[in-house]
Amino acid sequence: MLRVGLTGGVGSGKSAAVAMLRELGAYISQSDEVGRLLMQPGQAVFNAIVAHFGPQILTQDGQLDRTALARIAFGEGRVEELNAIVHPVVIAAQAQWFDEVAARDPKAVAVVESALIFETKHGAAAGKGDQPWRTRFDRIIVVSAPIEVRRQRYIRRINVSEDAGVAAAVADFDRRAAAQWTDEEKAQQADYVIENSGTLNDLRGAIVSLYARLQQESALLQK
Repeated sequence: MLRVGLTGGVGSGKSAAVAMLRELGAYISQSDEVGRLLMQPGQAVFNAIVAHFGPQILTQDGQLDRTALARIAFGEGRVEELNAIVHPVVIAAQAQWFDEVAARDPKAVAVVESALIFETKHGAAAGKGDQPWRTRFDRIIVVSAPIEVRRQRYIRRINVSEDAGVAAAVADFDRRAAAQWTDEEKAQQADYVIENSGTLNDLRGAIVSLYARLQQESALLQK
C-alpha cells in the first residue's frame, strides 16, 4: 500500500483534490473530519480542550464553539497549544487507519489530507531528522496556488460580501496562512506539486494523471 500525504495552504484546493482522488478509487482520510469527531462532547480530546482553554469556548448547548476556539488559537497566538492536544491523537488515529486499509487492500493508494503535515511538531513521526513526515508517508503531494488566489477563494468560501465581513475574512486568512509554511517551502519537500490556479477541469486532469502514477507506485511496493 502507498501512504500518501496531501497538503497545501488555506484556499489551495485540497478538498477538491481529495474529492477527485476519492472518485478515482483512492482511500481518503481528512484530518479536519477526524479532528471534528474527536472533538465531540465525551471524547478525551474535547475534555482536554475545555480544561485547557476554559468554558468560554463552549456553546450554550455544550458543544465546542469552533469560531471562538479559532479566535483564541489564531488571534491570541495559542494555536500550538491547541495543536499539542489534537495532533497526537489525530496522527495516531490515522496510523491505525493506514493499517486497516492495508489489511483490506494491499495495493491501495491511501491519502491523508492535512493542512499541517510539515508544520506539526507532534506524533510518533517526531524523531526522524529534518523530515519527520517521512515516517508517516511514502509520498507527499502539495496543492499550490498564488496567495491572492487562495485569499479570494477563502473569502468566497465563507460567503461574505459586505466590507466589514471581507476585511475580517482577509484578516482571518492572513492569520491562518502565517501559521503555515509557504507554498515554496512546501514544494521543496514534496514529491509531487499540483498547481491549482486554473479551473476545476485543469485540476481534474492533473489529479487523474497523478493518481495513475500513484497506483503504479503502490503496485511496485508489492513486488
